[in-house]
Amino acid sequence: WDETHFGKMGSYYINRTFFFDVHPPLGKMLIGLAGYLSGYDGTFPFQKPGDRYEQHNYVGMRGVRIYRLVSSWLALLCFSVQMLELSKSLPAALLAAFVLIFDTGCITLSQYILLDPILMFFLMGAVLSMVKCNSCADRPFSASWWFWLSLTGVNLAGAMGVKFVGLFVVLLVGLNTIYDLWDLLGNLSVSLVVFGKHLLARVLCLILLPLVLYMAMFAVHFTVLNKSGPGDGFFSSAFQSQLIGNNLHNVSIPE
Repeated sequence: WDETHFGKMGSYYINRTFFFDVHPPLGKMLIGLAGYLSGYDGTFPFQKPGDRYEQHNYVGMRGVRIYRLVSSWLALLCFSVQMLELSKSLPAALLAAFVLIFDTGCITLSQYILLDPILMFFLMGAVLSMVKCNSCADRPFSASWWFWLSLTGVNLAGAMGVKFVGLFVVLLVGLNTIYDLWDLLGNLSVSLVVFGKHLLARVLCLILLPLVLYMAMFAVHFTVLNKSGPGDGFFSSAFQSQLIGNNLHNVSIPE
C-alpha cells in the first residue's frame, strides 16, 4: 500500500500538483526526481496496490537512481561506524555489515517506492558523522572537525526531511552533544572563551544549519507544486489564490 501512496506523491511532484501529506517533503521529492530523471511522465494513477504498471516507466522510481544507491551504502556505513569508530573490531564490523546485507527486511524495502531506505541512509549517515566528529575531539576547530560536525547537521536535516522519525537521531546527537559540552565545561584546562566557541560551533552546525536546510526543503516544495491539487483545502484562501487552476487563483482576497 505504501508504494501506491508514495508513488502517487512522486507523480504529484512531476506534474507540479499541490498535495498535503503528513511526512516532510525531502523523501518524496527524491522519489519524484528519480522518476523524472528516468523518463517517468507522472501519468500512472497509483489507485490501488497490485495495479500493473504496463508501459509506464516506473523502474527509476522503484530502484535505479535512488534506492539501489542508498541501500548499497547502508552496509558500508554500518561497517564504517563499527570498524572505524565503535568496536574497532574487523570481525564485528563484518558481521554487522553482512547481517544488514542479508536482512530480508532491508532487501525488500530497497525494491519498492518507499521512504525507509532514504531515511535509513540519513540516520546512519548522522551516526557516522557524529562518531567521526567525536574522534576529532583532540583537534577541535580543525578542517576535519568542522567537516564532520557540519555533515552531522546536514544528515540531521535529511533525516528530519524524510520522516519525523528522524527526531530519534536528533535526540541521539543532542544527548551526545550535551555530554561532550558538559565534559568540556568540567575540564579546567579549557577556558570559558574556548568553551563558548565550542558551544557556538554546535549551535551553528547542529541547530541553525539543519533548520535552514529543513526550511529550504519546504521552499523547494512550495515552489515546485504550483498547480491546484487535492491538498488545497487544508490551506488558507490566500494560499489557494497562488495555485494555478484553483477557483481562487489570482483573486483579490481582503485581509
